[in-house]
Amino acid sequence: MNKYRAELHVHTVLSPCAEVEMIPPLIIQSALDLDINLLAITDHNSTANIPAVMDAAVNSGISILPGMELQTREEVHLLCIFDKPRQAFALQQLIDRLMPSINNDPEHFGEQFVVDATGDFIRTEPRLLLASVNLGLDDAVMEVHKLGGLAIPAHVDRKAYGLINMLGFFPPEAQFDAVEISRFTSAEKIGLLHPEIKRFPIIQSGDVHRLNEFMGTCRFEMESSSVGEMTKAFTGIENRSFSLLQTS
Repeated sequence: MNKYRAELHVHTVLSPCAEVEMIPPLIIQSALDLDINLLAITDHNSTANIPAVMDAAVNSGISILPGMELQTREEVHLLCIFDKPRQAFALQQLIDRLMPSINNDPEHFGEQFVVDATGDFIRTEPRLLLASVNLGLDDAVMEVHKLGGLAIPAHVDRKAYGLINMLGFFPPEAQFDAVEISRFTSAEKIGLLHPEIKRFPIIQSGDVHRLNEFMGTCRFEMESSSVGEMTKAFTGIENRSFSLLQTS
């Protein structure tokens, strides 16, 4: 059984709210410095920088899961995490059809850079990525599952784009694979406020927009860094396990 220290919510310079330091080689080096060996790349509504980060991670000992932070019609942020880039790119095709045609305003929202494995500039993304897709939360979860991915509502405790605040309640029939809390709370605190959340595995991520925001609080013991193995770890079957490092 292999041990993984994971950061499952990482942005690159493609996300307009991320700093320009979030280029592939620095992302990989920052993870190495913290003994993090499993990353999910989850830019806003886009997968264009996934190949660059995967190339930068070659021979580093870090596994990369391709993903996206999708903004649903309800303005809920949903982490969509896959095994293979082709799955993430298939979701991208759907998102491209459902995203509004709004141009990015770099001075207001920030630049959106597509880069190579070294961090060198390739192009800018002209569409505003900080926009809601015309896809409801339940349908988004269904589409992610159809593609074989994990669907995890992001930073559910936050007022901005967090599920609880945006919906006003926790959906009783939700088919989430886990829920994510931010660095500003704990599993214990959120469980006291919202006991219904306890029926899901709770992960915690740095929602990394800057290199100093890595947390690595998710610990897995599993055979490999795959979505299937993570699902087993979340449910504690076949000797796989998941735990959340306690933070202050």
